Amino acid sequence: MNNTPANFRTVMSASKFTLLCNAHTCRSKLSGFAWVTACSHVFCDQHGAEEFSRTPAICPACSSMLSGKLDVLRTELAPSEQYKAMVLVGLQPETVLEICHKALDFWSYQVNQERLLMEYSLSRAGGQVLQMEKFMIQQNQSKELELNALRGEIASLKKVLEEYKRKYSEVLERLNERNRQYQKLQGLLDSLRMHTLGTEEKDPISHPFTTGLVKTHSSHSSPSFLGPEGDRFFSLGPENAKTFFQFGTPTRENPIFYQEKLRTAKLIRVRLGFLFLFSQPKYETDRSTILTMMHINKRKIKKGK
Repeated sequence: MNNTPANFRTVMSASKFTLLCNAHTCRSKLSGFAWVTACSHVFCDQHGAEEFSRTPAICPACSSMLSGKLDVLRTELAPSEQYKAMVLVGLQPETVLEICHKALDFWSYQVNQERLLMEYSLSRAGGQVLQMEKFMIQQNQSKELELNALRGEIASLKKVLEEYKRKYSEVLERLNERNRQYQKLQGLLDSLRMHTLGTEEKDPISHPFTTGLVKTHSSHSSPSFLGPEGDRFFSLGPENAKTFFQFGTPTRENPIFYQEKLRTAKLIRVRLGFLFLFSQPKYETDRSTILTMMHINKRKIKKGK
Protein backbone atom coordinates (compact mmCIF):
# COMPACT_ATOMS: atom_id res chain seq x y z
CA MET A 1 0.00 0.00 0.00
CA ASN A 2 3.08 2.23 0.13
CA ASN A 3 2.82 2.82 -3.65
CA THR A 4 -0.71 4.18 -3.40
CA PRO A 5 0.19 7.85 -4.13
CA ALA A 6 2.37 6.86 -7.09
CA ASN A 7 -0.31 4.56 -8.39
CA PHE A 8 -2.87 7.32 -7.93
CA ARG A 9 -0.73 9.74 -9.99
CA THR A 10 -0.27 7.05 -12.61
CA VAL A 11 -4.01 6.49 -12.73
CA MET A 12 -4.62 10.20 -13.05
CA SER A 13 -2.14 10.42 -15.93
CA ALA A 14 -3.49 7.21 -17.43
CA SER A 15 -6.99 8.62 -17.43
CA LYS A 16 -5.94 10.71 -20.45
CA PHE A 17 -4.08 7.82 -22.03
CA THR A 18 -5.52 5.61 -24.76
CA LEU A 19 -4.41 2.01 -25.10
CA LEU A 20 -2.51 1.14 -28.25
CA CYS A 21 -2.06 -2.23 -29.87
CA ASN A 22 1.27 -3.68 -28.72
CA ALA A 23 1.91 -5.33 -32.09
CA HIS A 24 4.96 -3.71 -33.68
CA THR A 25 3.32 -3.56 -37.10
CA CYS A 26 0.01 -2.11 -35.85
CA ARG A 27 0.25 0.48 -33.03
CA SER A 28 -3.37 1.55 -33.56
CA LYS A 29 -5.74 2.90 -30.92
CA LEU A 30 -7.96 0.28 -29.35
CA SER A 31 -11.73 0.47 -29.30
CA GLY A 32 -14.51 -2.04 -28.88
CA PHE A 33 -12.89 -5.37 -27.99
CA ALA A 34 -9.23 -6.11 -27.18
CA TRP A 35 -7.08 -9.09 -26.23
CA VAL A 36 -5.18 -8.83 -22.92
CA THR A 37 -2.50 -11.21 -21.66
CA ALA A 38 -1.13 -12.19 -18.27
CA CYS A 39 2.15 -10.53 -19.23
CA SER A 40 0.35 -7.14 -19.29
CA HIS A 41 0.19 -6.71 -23.06
CA VAL A 42 -2.85 -5.78 -25.08
CA PHE A 43 -3.66 -6.28 -28.77
CA CYS A 44 -6.39 -5.21 -31.11
CA ASP A 45 -9.17 -7.64 -31.94
CA GLN A 46 -7.75 -8.45 -35.39
CA HIS A 47 -4.17 -9.24 -34.36
CA GLY A 48 -5.30 -10.99 -31.14
CA ALA A 49 -7.58 -13.33 -33.08
CA GLU A 50 -4.75 -14.13 -35.53
CA GLU A 51 -2.05 -14.70 -32.90
CA PHE A 52 -3.98 -16.47 -30.16
CA SER A 53 -5.92 -18.86 -32.38
CA ARG A 54 -2.94 -21.23 -32.33
CA THR A 55 -2.12 -23.60 -29.48
CA PRO A 56 -0.05 -23.02 -27.47
CA ALA A 57 -0.45 -19.24 -27.59
CA ILE A 58 2.67 -17.05 -27.61
CA CYS A 59 2.69 -13.32 -26.85
CA PRO A 60 3.76 -11.40 -29.98
CA ALA A 61 5.33 -8.63 -27.85
CA CYS A 62 7.52 -10.54 -25.39
CA SER A 63 7.30 -14.15 -26.75
CA SER A 64 5.98 -15.42 -23.40
CA MET A 65 4.22 -18.80 -23.34
CA LEU A 66 0.50 -18.36 -22.55
CA SER A 67 -0.57 -21.89 -21.74
CA GLY A 68 -3.01 -21.10 -18.90
CA LYS A 69 -6.75 -21.06 -19.39
CA LEU A 70 -7.01 -17.43 -18.29
CA ASP A 71 -3.64 -16.19 -19.59
CA VAL A 72 -5.38 -14.65 -22.62
CA LEU A 73 -8.80 -12.99 -22.45
CA ARG A 74 -10.92 -11.12 -24.95
CA THR A 75 -12.47 -8.22 -23.06
CA GLU A 76 -14.79 -5.37 -23.84
CA LEU A 77 -13.15 -1.98 -23.37
CA ALA A 78 -16.44 -0.12 -22.82
CA PRO A 79 -18.68 -2.51 -20.84
CA SER A 80 -22.32 -1.78 -20.10
CA GLU A 81 -23.54 -0.35 -16.80
CA GLN A 82 -25.21 -3.65 -15.90
CA TYR A 83 -21.88 -5.49 -16.31
CA LYS A 84 -20.09 -2.94 -14.15
CA ALA A 85 -22.76 -3.35 -11.44
CA MET A 86 -22.59 -7.12 -11.34
CA VAL A 87 -18.96 -8.08 -12.15
CA LEU A 88 -17.62 -7.58 -8.59
CA VAL A 89 -20.78 -8.11 -6.64
CA GLY A 90 -20.46 -10.62 -3.81
CA LEU A 91 -16.65 -10.57 -3.69
CA GLN A 92 -14.76 -9.84 -0.52
CA PRO A 93 -13.37 -6.32 -0.18
CA GLU A 94 -9.85 -7.71 -0.17
CA THR A 95 -10.58 -9.51 -3.41
CA VAL A 96 -12.08 -6.40 -4.95
CA LEU A 97 -9.04 -4.34 -3.93
CA GLU A 98 -6.66 -6.99 -5.25
CA ILE A 99 -8.50 -7.06 -8.56
CA CYS A 100 -8.37 -3.26 -8.75
CA HIS A 101 -4.65 -3.29 -7.85
CA LYS A 102 -3.86 -5.75 -10.66
CA ALA A 103 -5.92 -3.68 -13.12
CA LEU A 104 -4.06 -0.51 -12.10
CA ASP A 105 -0.73 -2.28 -12.44
CA PHE A 106 -1.69 -3.23 -15.98
CA TRP A 107 -2.43 0.41 -16.85
CA SER A 108 0.74 1.62 -15.13
CA TYR A 109 2.80 -0.88 -17.13
CA GLN A 110 1.21 0.23 -20.42
CA VAL A 111 1.80 3.90 -19.65
CA ASN A 112 5.46 3.29 -18.70
CA GLN A 113 6.05 1.21 -21.81
CA GLU A 114 4.64 3.93 -24.02
CA ARG A 115 6.76 6.52 -22.23
CA LEU A 116 9.92 4.43 -22.71
CA LEU A 117 9.05 3.89 -26.35
CA MET A 118 8.53 7.62 -26.88
CA GLU A 119 11.83 8.41 -25.13
CA TYR A 120 13.62 5.89 -27.33
CA SER A 121 12.01 7.36 -30.44
CA LEU A 122 12.91 10.87 -29.25
CA SER A 123 16.55 9.92 -28.58
CA ARG A 124 16.77 8.22 -31.95
CA ALA A 125 15.29 11.26 -33.66
CA GLY A 126 17.73 13.46 -31.70
CA GLY A 127 20.65 11.36 -32.95
CA GLN A 128 19.40 11.68 -36.51
CA VAL A 129 19.05 15.43 -36.04
CA LEU A 130 22.66 15.64 -34.82
CA GLN A 131 23.83 13.63 -37.80
CA MET A 132 21.87 15.88 -40.13
CA GLU A 133 23.34 18.96 -38.44
CA LYS A 134 26.88 17.61 -38.90
CA PHE A 135 26.09 16.76 -42.50
CA MET A 136 24.66 20.22 -43.11
CA ILE A 137 27.71 21.84 -41.48
CA GLN A 138 30.02 19.84 -43.75
CA GLN A 139 27.91 20.70 -46.77
CA ASN A 140 27.93 24.37 -45.83
CA GLN A 141 31.71 24.33 -45.43
CA SER A 142 32.24 22.60 -48.76
CA LYS A 143 29.83 24.96 -50.49
CA GLU A 144 31.56 27.91 -48.86
CA LEU A 145 34.90 26.69 -50.21
CA GLU A 146 33.41 26.26 -53.65
CA LEU A 147 31.87 29.71 -53.42
CA ASN A 148 35.22 31.24 -52.43
CA ALA A 149 36.90 29.43 -55.31
CA LEU A 150 34.27 30.72 -57.73
CA ARG A 151 34.69 34.24 -56.34
CA GLY A 152 38.44 34.02 -56.90
CA GLU A 153 37.85 32.74 -60.42
CA ILE A 154 35.43 35.58 -61.11
CA ALA A 155 37.99 38.08 -59.82
CA SER A 156 40.69 36.61 -62.07
CA LEU A 157 38.33 36.63 -65.05
CA LYS A 158 37.53 40.26 -64.35
CA LYS A 159 41.26 41.04 -64.39
CA VAL A 160 41.63 39.17 -67.69
CA LEU A 161 38.65 41.09 -69.06
CA GLU A 162 40.19 44.39 -68.04
CA GLU A 163 43.46 43.37 -69.68
CA TYR A 164 41.64 42.47 -72.89
CA LYS A 165 39.80 45.79 -72.77
CA ARG A 166 43.10 47.61 -72.38
CA LYS A 167 44.64 45.68 -75.27
CA TYR A 168 41.55 46.34 -77.37
CA SER A 169 41.80 50.06 -76.71
CA GLU A 170 45.50 50.00 -77.66
CA VAL A 171 44.79 48.06 -80.85
CA LEU A 172 41.95 50.46 -81.64
CA GLU A 173 44.28 53.45 -81.20
CA ARG A 174 46.89 51.80 -83.42
CA LEU A 175 44.24 51.06 -86.02
CA ASN A 176 43.07 54.66 -85.99
CA GLU A 177 46.69 55.78 -86.35
CA ARG A 178 47.18 53.39 -89.27
CA ASN A 179 44.00 54.69 -90.89
CA ARG A 180 45.30 58.26 -90.59
CA GLN A 181 48.61 57.17 -92.08
CA TYR A 182 46.76 55.38 -94.89
CA GLN A 183 44.86 58.56 -95.65
CA LYS A 184 48.09 60.55 -95.82
CA LEU A 185 49.75 57.94 -98.05
CA GLN A 186 46.68 57.85 -100.25
CA GLY A 187 46.89 61.59 -100.62
CA LEU A 188 50.58 61.24 -101.51
CA LEU A 189 49.74 58.57 -104.07
CA ASP A 190 47.05 60.75 -105.62
CA SER A 191 49.44 63.71 -105.83
CA LEU A 192 52.11 61.55 -107.52
CA ARG A 193 49.51 60.19 -109.90
CA MET A 194 48.31 63.67 -110.80
CA HIS A 195 51.92 64.84 -111.25
CA THR A 196 52.59 61.93 -113.61
CA LEU A 197 49.42 62.55 -115.58
CA GLY A 198 50.24 66.27 -115.78
CA THR A 199 53.72 65.52 -117.11
CA GLU A 200 52.26 63.26 -119.80
CA GLU A 201 49.79 65.97 -120.86
CA LYS A 202 52.53 68.62 -121.16
CA ASP A 203 54.76 66.29 -123.26
CA PRO A 204 53.94 66.74 -126.97
CA ILE A 205 55.41 63.30 -127.79
CA SER A 206 53.33 60.40 -126.60
CA HIS A 207 55.24 57.39 -125.35
CA PRO A 208 53.66 54.18 -124.11
CA PHE A 209 54.29 53.59 -120.43
CA THR A 210 53.08 50.40 -118.79
CA THR A 211 53.81 48.53 -115.62
CA GLY A 212 53.93 45.16 -117.24
CA LEU A 213 51.33 43.85 -114.81
CA VAL A 214 47.99 42.11 -115.39
CA LYS A 215 44.97 43.37 -113.51
CA THR A 216 43.41 40.60 -111.52
CA HIS A 217 40.45 40.56 -109.16
CA SER A 218 41.75 38.07 -106.63
CA SER A 219 41.78 38.00 -102.85
CA HIS A 220 45.36 39.40 -103.04
CA SER A 221 44.49 42.52 -105.06
CA SER A 222 45.49 46.07 -104.18
CA PRO A 223 44.68 47.47 -100.73
CA SER A 224 41.21 48.89 -100.36
CA PHE A 225 42.44 52.35 -99.45
CA LEU A 226 43.97 52.84 -102.93
CA GLY A 227 40.48 53.04 -104.47
CA PRO A 228 39.24 51.37 -107.60
CA GLU A 229 42.14 52.76 -109.66
CA GLY A 230 44.87 51.20 -107.51
CA ASP A 231 45.19 48.10 -109.71
CA ARG A 232 46.31 50.24 -112.57
CA PHE A 233 49.65 50.74 -110.83
CA PHE A 234 50.41 47.44 -109.13
CA SER A 235 48.88 44.11 -108.19
CA LEU A 236 49.49 42.14 -104.97
CA GLY A 237 48.73 38.67 -106.29
CA PRO A 238 51.30 35.91 -105.82
CA GLU A 239 51.36 35.28 -109.57
CA ASN A 240 52.80 38.77 -110.05
CA ALA A 241 55.48 38.53 -107.38
CA LYS A 242 58.35 38.40 -109.89
CA THR A 243 56.99 41.23 -112.05
CA PHE A 244 56.09 43.62 -109.22
CA PHE A 245 56.70 47.20 -110.38
CA GLN A 246 58.66 46.11 -113.43
CA PHE A 247 58.06 48.84 -116.02
CA GLY A 248 58.20 48.32 -119.74
CA THR A 249 60.98 50.07 -121.67
CA PRO A 250 59.64 53.01 -123.68
CA THR A 251 61.04 54.00 -127.01
CA ARG A 252 64.22 56.06 -127.13
CA GLU A 253 63.08 58.63 -129.67
CA ASN A 254 63.60 61.45 -127.07
CA PRO A 255 66.44 60.68 -124.56
CA ILE A 256 65.68 63.63 -122.30
CA PHE A 257 62.05 62.68 -121.98
CA TYR A 258 63.07 59.04 -121.47
CA GLN A 259 65.38 59.92 -118.55
CA GLU A 260 62.73 62.14 -116.92
CA LYS A 261 60.14 59.41 -117.34
CA LEU A 262 62.45 56.73 -115.95
CA ARG A 263 63.31 58.89 -112.90
CA THR A 264 59.62 59.54 -112.20
CA ALA A 265 58.82 55.83 -112.60
CA LYS A 266 61.58 54.91 -110.17
CA LEU A 267 60.31 57.42 -107.62
CA ILE A 268 56.75 56.12 -107.95
CA ARG A 269 57.94 52.52 -107.71
CA VAL A 270 59.93 53.21 -104.53
CA ARG A 271 57.15 55.08 -102.82
CA LEU A 272 54.51 52.55 -103.79
CA GLY A 273 56.76 49.77 -102.57
CA PHE A 274 57.07 51.39 -99.15
CA LEU A 275 53.32 52.02 -99.21
CA PHE A 276 52.71 48.32 -99.85
CA LEU A 277 55.03 47.28 -97.01
CA PHE A 278 53.48 49.78 -94.67
CA SER A 279 50.00 48.43 -95.42
CA GLN A 280 50.87 44.91 -94.29
CA PRO A 281 49.40 43.97 -90.82
CA LYS A 282 52.58 42.17 -89.73
CA TYR A 283 54.88 45.03 -90.68
CA GLU A 284 55.93 46.65 -87.39
CA THR A 285 58.66 49.12 -88.61
CA ASP A 286 58.25 52.58 -87.19
CA ARG A 287 56.67 55.14 -89.50
CA SER A 288 59.57 57.57 -89.08
CA THR A 289 62.02 54.87 -90.26
CA ILE A 290 59.94 54.28 -93.41
CA LEU A 291 59.74 57.98 -94.18
CA THR A 292 63.52 58.31 -93.66
CA MET A 293 64.18 55.42 -96.07
CA MET A 294 61.82 57.00 -98.61
CA HIS A 295 63.64 60.33 -98.31
CA ILE A 296 67.07 58.65 -98.76
CA ASN A 297 65.90 56.79 -101.88
CA LYS A 298 64.42 60.01 -103.24
CA ARG A 299 67.77 61.77 -102.82
CA LYS A 300 69.58 58.85 -104.47
CA ILE A 301 67.23 59.03 -107.42
CA LYS A 302 67.77 62.81 -107.73
CA LYS A 303 71.52 62.36 -107.56
CA GLY A 304 71.41 59.76 -110.32
CA LYS A 305 69.45 62.08 -112.58
